[in-house]
Amino acid sequence: MKIYYDEDANLDIVKGMRVAIIGYGSQGHAHANNLNDSGVNVIVGLRNGSSSWSKAEEAGLKVETVEDAVNGSDLVMILAPDEFQKDIYEKQIQPNLKDGAILAFAHGFNIHFKKILPDDSTSVIMIAPKGPGHTVRSTYNDNGGVPSLIAVFQDAISDKPYSAKDVALSYAKANGGTRAGVLETSFKEETETDLFGEQAVLCGGMTALIKAGYETLVEGGYSPEMAYFECLHETKLIVDLIHEGGIANMHYSISNTAEYGDYVSGPKVITEDTKIAMKEILKNIQSGNFANEFLDDCRQSNDGSGGPTMKSNREATKNHSIEAVGLELRSKMKFLNTKKLVDKEIN
Repeated sequence: MKIYYDEDANLDIVKGMRVAIIGYGSQGHAHANNLNDSGVNVIVGLRNGSSSWSKAEEAGLKVETVEDAVNGSDLVMILAPDEFQKDIYEKQIQPNLKDGAILAFAHGFNIHFKKILPDDSTSVIMIAPKGPGHTVRSTYNDNGGVPSLIAVFQDAISDKPYSAKDVALSYAKANGGTRAGVLETSFKEETETDLFGEQAVLCGGMTALIKAGYETLVEGGYSPEMAYFECLHETKLIVDLIHEGGIANMHYSISNTAEYGDYVSGPKVITEDTKIAMKEILKNIQSGNFANEFLDDCRQSNDGSGGPTMKSNREATKNHSIEAVGLELRSKMKFLNTKKLVDKEIN
């Protein structure tokens, strides 16, 4: 598989466009600020009354309503939450999309599951950084980048000396992606692997494992503080080693005792039954059932803050003792608060 870097992308393509960034959340603030710092003409599109409006303006960005931002833009990147995209597209974006404008996404969810149906005359591309938006921004500021994916759903460009893929690469470069490497994929592959990774490993699997380990130690009579350090705090230290050089690199760094424990105990926790459950999760994603369940839950919300399933689990997480213990311990680790990835006041 070819990996694209800075020399493979022409930044001038996206610099010659008016780019509307719809949304200013985790990914939205990162893309808007990174592109702006790369010399791109960026307009942030938000609803009237959005709490993010002042944050974007304070960052030095031009902000307009979604309709005004889309009107006249050459590329429209939709970075609102997945559950809102269909409604925003149909009511505010599609009626104001100029002829030849390119529609862009950072996740293939709404295109792959046919919730958004652009007409054949619209080019549809994806530029998906493989990391949270706050990391996309922080690594860009550190002269680095987050590895990214690009995909072309349809290329309707016929009057330019470049293709939709060229546009995606140009955008990825402006966002810092080509500093780390960009892979080409499809909307289907990105969507299904992304949802699976989040649910089975990165978010669902990891947090469930952390809480189960914490609970096991506390129920075994050990202090919550010790359980927190062993099962949550040290997770980052191990993941950093894996991230840097793979699993073997982590094994090289840890003690022989820890490495031996990995080999004999890991398979007892992650068993063949776990793999069977993972395959069921993947099937649920591939069928579109997860997408429908998620959107159905969201539709039961009156304030856009998540449906009953989301809210009940969010509340349960906040009330778990690992959160209270962690808050107290982190407050005493001053180095953790010197430079935050997530600062709700500005991003």
